[in-house]
Amino acid sequence: MFLTISTTGVPERPATDLGFLLHKHPDKAQSFSTSCGRAHVFYPEADEERCTVALLLEVDTVALVRRGKGKGRGGAPDAALAQYVNDRPYAASSLLAVALGNVFSSALRGVCNARPEQPARPRPLRVEVPALPARGGPALVHRLFEPLGWTVTADPVALDTEFPEWGDSRYVRLVLESETLTLAEALRHLYVLLPVLDDAKHYWVAPDEVDKLLRVGEGWLPGHPEQRLITSRYLTRRWSLTRQALERLELVRLAEADDSDVQDIDNAVADESATEEKPTPLAVRRREAILTALRAAGAARVLDLGCGQGQLVQELLRDPAYTEIVGVDVSMRALTIASRRLRLDRMGERQAARVKLLQGSLAYTDRRLKGYDAAVLSEVIEHVDLPRLSALEYAVFGAARPRTVLVTTPNVEYNVRWETLPAGHVRHGDHRFEWTREEFRTWAAEVAERHGYDVEFVPVGPDDPEVGPPTQMAVFTTGTEKEAKAA
Repeated sequence: MFLTISTTGVPERPATDLGFLLHKHPDKAQSFSTSCGRAHVFYPEADEERCTVALLLEVDTVALVRRGKGKGRGGAPDAALAQYVNDRPYAASSLLAVALGNVFSSALRGVCNARPEQPARPRPLRVEVPALPARGGPALVHRLFEPLGWTVTADPVALDTEFPEWGDSRYVRLVLESETLTLAEALRHLYVLLPVLDDAKHYWVAPDEVDKLLRVGEGWLPGHPEQRLITSRYLTRRWSLTRQALERLELVRLAEADDSDVQDIDNAVADESATEEKPTPLAVRRREAILTALRAAGAARVLDLGCGQGQLVQELLRDPAYTEIVGVDVSMRALTIASRRLRLDRMGERQAARVKLLQGSLAYTDRRLKGYDAAVLSEVIEHVDLPRLSALEYAVFGAARPRTVLVTTPNVEYNVRWETLPAGHVRHGDHRFEWTREEFRTWAAEVAERHGYDVEFVPVGPDDPEVGPPTQMAVFTTGTEKEAKAA
């Protein structure tokens, strides 16, 4: 993993000033330990006219696996082979961004005690990254860097030069050139946009990443035309953190437009009373209803089918009564986010033994799902095409056949109460359908009859006297489950 930064100079402003700005002497090769391996800094060329610094990161892939998911704790979703055979040692990613921030931390902040006037001076800069994963292709590379004042060359790297018919890979050879930027600005752009283009991070994204993004993005991110994409990808699409960051960036934009301080803009609205009750989000109410039903069923081994980003799995792990929790989703990306949310890589052995994340489609039977006390399908069925719903029905109720099945789905009648939802629209763009209470009850009753279950219905959220609750839940139980509860 490798990048170079070059500059040119004249005798009165020699190019070797780059060494002062980076706090790295051009005559020395230096090595630094990082969280993912060893970083080496050296200068292939250094004279008055031209100076180039190189950052070479030797990634310790085995250490990454051992520290991360490689032990197989918690049934991490990444394929075992991919832990060892991947592009980490070669392609620029968040690993290189972290090394950049660690090794050039003073330059990133624009600090140079030896020559304090230097950091604020724009200088000719050329940045080269031989292998950069670019999810979005060369066009996205141009959209990200050109608004910042860079001249961009992003040449696609062929999959195999011997077989040109195979086409291009997702990697590009990146060259950035500018005459108007400072070194600190260049480093900040790279620190944020390298992981954005890779669209992945090797570490858990915690809430403090919002502060880091806003700090490093100061002066350029608030006005960037791709601000939303950058923010979302940098925060690994964690919507709560992305929303928080975008709100704070909007405050910065408003403050700049009004020539005011952010604090003045933010304080324009009085704080809400500490005693004022805020409505409980529907997602929270839904999880509360599910947990209540699971406790009532006495379930200890639970399937979360269509677990998404693992919110329910996280809640179940907090209760020791659940001895085995399995999250299943067809999306590998969702499972990766769930793994990070649960911090499976840092989980103790005993806790890790309670949870597994599995990739699988609910349209097919799966022997791994048999023999569990309960299964949860929370806001899942409406994402399935109606002609394929019968396949899901058989896979869950016919093949896996847990003692209790909980199914939640939106109540379309309640949609008229959502002021921001246009008439005739469903709540989510991926919803294939949304049912009335009668339609849901009819479907659930037929499923119960076909597979030998009893079914009851529970409202979730405020039960409107005219249109019912926002979410409806069906609780399916077998005769065995009813006998166990009676005993």
